[in-house]
Amino acid sequence: MRAFVAVVTDGSFTTAAERLGTDKARVSRIVRRMEEKLSARLLTRSTRRLSVTEVGRDYFERAVCILSAAEAAEAAVAHQSREPKGLLKVTAGSEFGTMVVDGWIADFLRLAPKVAVETEYTNRIVDIIHEGFDVAIRVGALPDSGLSARKLGEVGYGLYAAPGYLKRAPALSETGDLKHHDLIMKTLRGRSSWALVNGPDTHTIEAAPRAAVNSTISAKNLALAAVGVAQLPRFIARPYVARGSLLGVLPGWAEAPAPVHAVFPSSRYMDPKVRGFVDHCVETFAGSAER
Repeated sequence: MRAFVAVVTDGSFTTAAERLGTDKARVSRIVRRMEEKLSARLLTRSTRRLSVTEVGRDYFERAVCILSAAEAAEAAVAHQSREPKGLLKVTAGSEFGTMVVDGWIADFLRLAPKVAVETEYTNRIVDIIHEGFDVAIRVGALPDSGLSARKLGEVGYGLYAAPGYLKRAPALSETGDLKHHDLIMKTLRGRSSWALVNGPDTHTIEAAPRAAVNSTISAKNLALAAVGVAQLPRFIARPYVARGSLLGVLPGWAEAPAPVHAVFPSSRYMDPKVRGFVDHCVETFAGSAER
């Protein structure tokens, strides 16, 4: 079962054999015997590619759960001194990962000397089961995936501009004034808009921005360069506000806070390193200024 899961995960008998510390021929024989025992074809092989059949995909998903439960059972019996140890694989969005999660990981590694960490920061939604990740840190509403999740906190937003821009720009005292301003906006599928809220009040800003970007870091950089008004997560803007290089505008108005979750395969059989890291993230977020 481990051999089959490795082949599907890696998409290659050769790579799976390297992962398992054996040779390609042996892995191939194991999978062939498994197919004979099940009287079902799990993989379709050709000279160019390896693909999983429909029944093979179903078997793979069940096998992953069984192996996870078996590993958890072994860990429970051995207790592992309940000390976090081993390789922890973490994925997160590129910006939040490098600006926030890296700090959480650094602190956790100091607290858990027997843990090593492997990260992949990407803006695609990672399939943590099939790609072998222990934890995903996700910002925003979660899809109904069947995975376990724990809320860490929320990311708050605000509107900011450089003093140099505000000196030459028109007055800005209410949301309606934004239509007279140069805006720096993140685009989503070519559309640029801000759904601003302030308590029970709402105001949607739809405009042709002076700068349309697909990165929060780019929006921050352009705001610092006095290009216009940008909407930024407060944790990104805070150090620049403290130095006076950015100023908050229209206090109280911003997009609604975005929830941040740690997502993992199962809350029932959590490896100590996973539970320890998630607990650490919750504690760190609660005591930080990220909100």
